[in-house]
Amino acid sequence: MLFTLGVNHKSAPVGIRERVVFSPDRMEEALNGLTQSTPVEEAAILSTCNRTEIYFRSEAHQPTDRVLHWLGEFHRLKPSEIQPYIYRHHDDDAVRHLLRVACGLDSLVLGEPQILGQLKGAYQNANSSGTLGRQLGRLFQHAFSVAKNVRTSTAIGSSPVSVAFAAVSLAKQIWGDMKPLTALMIGAGETVELAARHLSTNEIGRIIVANRTVERAKPLADQFNAEVITLQEIPNRLAEADILISSTASPLPILGKGAVERALKVRKHRPMFMVDIAVPRDIEPEVGKLDDVYLYTVDDLEEVIQENLQSRREAARQAEEIIESQVDTFMGWLRAQDAVSTICAFRDKAHSMQLEVLDKSLQMVAAGKSPEEALGFLAHTLTNKFLHEPCDSMNQAARDGKLELIDAAHALFKLPETDTSGHKISS
Repeated sequence: MLFTLGVNHKSAPVGIRERVVFSPDRMEEALNGLTQSTPVEEAAILSTCNRTEIYFRSEAHQPTDRVLHWLGEFHRLKPSEIQPYIYRHHDDDAVRHLLRVACGLDSLVLGEPQILGQLKGAYQNANSSGTLGRQLGRLFQHAFSVAKNVRTSTAIGSSPVSVAFAAVSLAKQIWGDMKPLTALMIGAGETVELAARHLSTNEIGRIIVANRTVERAKPLADQFNAEVITLQEIPNRLAEADILISSTASPLPILGKGAVERALKVRKHRPMFMVDIAVPRDIEPEVGKLDDVYLYTVDDLEEVIQENLQSRREAARQAEEIIESQVDTFMGWLRAQDAVSTICAFRDKAHSMQLEVLDKSLQMVAAGKSPEEALGFLAHTLTNKFLHEPCDSMNQAARDGKLELIDAAHALFKLPETDTSGHKISS
């Protein structure tokens, strides 16, 4: 059976979500630990600022309890601390959930495309860690295909709506003209790049990119003619920032209350607009209590982005219809896997019969029998051998009153309907 267990922006506040984030450098350790210490045969972990989800296959009874216990142990949490925020899905509901996630229908921003790239990253991590098998691997590939179909056949991605877009839209509402402003971007990932693109479109005056390594941030900075600094330089440059957008994978806050207080003093208390998109948070929550600071987290952006969603809602309804049909398609494939071993055994048995009878036919030719006689023997004997056991089983089933087996034989062999005398009933 396939399962999903996780938390997201709808089920848990950021304070809970940031405690169950899997850092990239521990992902392989987590995947191997999960499959070794729980009754899980296949597993993949998706961990973003808005969700942490474990997708897995298990034949054990109620494996989600064991996985929840493992999740708590890995993050040094009691299961009771996260239990109220956890959702669980299995089989078709788990398939449906993954397809909805891949298409952006379960995102904070409806239809946002970044989640698909994050899912592909989760797939690659599981694949390289050796925890991705036939069923879960096929499910992820199916999800990618469905997401592509939804993108091309609906308008789900037609308008520029994302967390980054919402952050810049809010900044524009607060500041108005952005030409005189300076934006400090902390991090060099996809979300920061998208936010920088939106700022550039809105003609921001200057962009500074701060990152742990200058080399990693330089390609991003070059796109927008931005200056690059290290994280250690932030305290000395913070006062220049009218807008600050942060999204890193740091396990600890990068910006504290003291540094912001000193920057505000240098700025003579000109306001600062900050958006902390990271989970765990990059900016200490206490910063939001300072006068002249407008601090927003990903949870605060939800109200802002509602204004940008109307054009996507009809597309989302169309996407849901596509997903429902694709859930049935995948579950059909999954059920078909139960018959694979039986089909292989059936084919092997038929092939064995073929070789046995063919060998005898060749011996007849070698002994001087005519090819016609050998072919006749081959056709007659092979047919009798192939039909003997099924016919014997159907006779016994009829004697035992197991008429469902007779009906199954009709369906399996696509036999015509006949009367009790064996005559074909005309349609």
